[in-house]
Amino acid sequence: MPETMKTDLNHLPVRKQRELERIVEVLHEELQTALGEAESTQKKKGCILKIVLFGSYARGGWVDEPHTTKGYQSDYDLLVVVNYKVIAELNECWYKAEDRLIHDPTIKTPVSIIVHTLTDVNNKLKQGQYFFSDIVKEGVLLYDLKGSRLFAAPHPVTPQDALETAQKYYDHWMPDALEFIAGYNFYLNRGSLNQAAFLLHQSVERLYGCILLVLTNYSPSTHNLKYLRSLCENLDARLIDIWPRETRIERRRFSRLKRAYIEARYSPHYEITAEDLDWLGERAQELQRLADIVCKTRLAELIDDAAQERDSNGS
Repeated sequence: MPETMKTDLNHLPVRKQRELERIVEVLHEELQTALGEAESTQKKKGCILKIVLFGSYARGGWVDEPHTTKGYQSDYDLLVVVNYKVIAELNECWYKAEDRLIHDPTIKTPVSIIVHTLTDVNNKLKQGQYFFSDIVKEGVLLYDLKGSRLFAAPHPVTPQDALETAQKYYDHWMPDALEFIAGYNFYLNRGSLNQAAFLLHQSVERLYGCILLVLTNYSPSTHNLKYLRSLCENLDARLIDIWPRETRIERRRFSRLKRAYIEARYSPHYEITAEDLDWLGERAQELQRLADIVCKTRLAELIDDAAQERDSNGS
């Protein structure tokens, strides 16, 4: 039940607990700074109601090996719950907070946040959106404003409804991703590298969106590939190896792809080579192959669940 959410971080090393304490402080500080500059009455009354740690650091199984061959490090995934929609939409505030967290010398772990109102989260719980149901069930409450309302009780979704929803997402997002890959190949062959980079970004964004929607019925409203990658790798560890990050050039190439959504279209300073795009395209093709496997595996599980439910109801 929502009222029994975990609050204990004893499963984490002390240094991780200290990092999370500092992260909570920074989020509050940045919002207070933004509210001090606000003009509307509603914005001035804005506040954080809850901060929830979810994902691998909440349930266990995180990876913290930035100095090993693979160089992989799990993110802290945080749900920040606020009281008003205008506060959730203070994008510049949350971008500044994430930037501070990246550059804070006391925080050695990457941080990814999503921001929603309590009303929005509770509506999604009542609709049976299991991404948020899992957060309530598995997450750790890092901050809870005294007197704030509880999360709503998650509404169960029938296996048949879950199957139909997941199939609908797959049927839309996977073909869409393939179309963007085709566009990437077209512009790459023409030597239009910036256009190729943008379309490849769109393909990868849709592949990650497809995975998230099929597996969790939720994908955040963001074009940030690094964050989408983190959420998906949290769901299936096989996805980690898609993007090698052990060398500087591998990390730089992914960063170029991440920046392509804006810079490949609008910045005269954006640069990417055909060699970069060949490598990125190969990785995107591998992502598409594995995303298809991950999604079809989940759909097969949902088909079995729906069949078992029908058999049970018929008996």
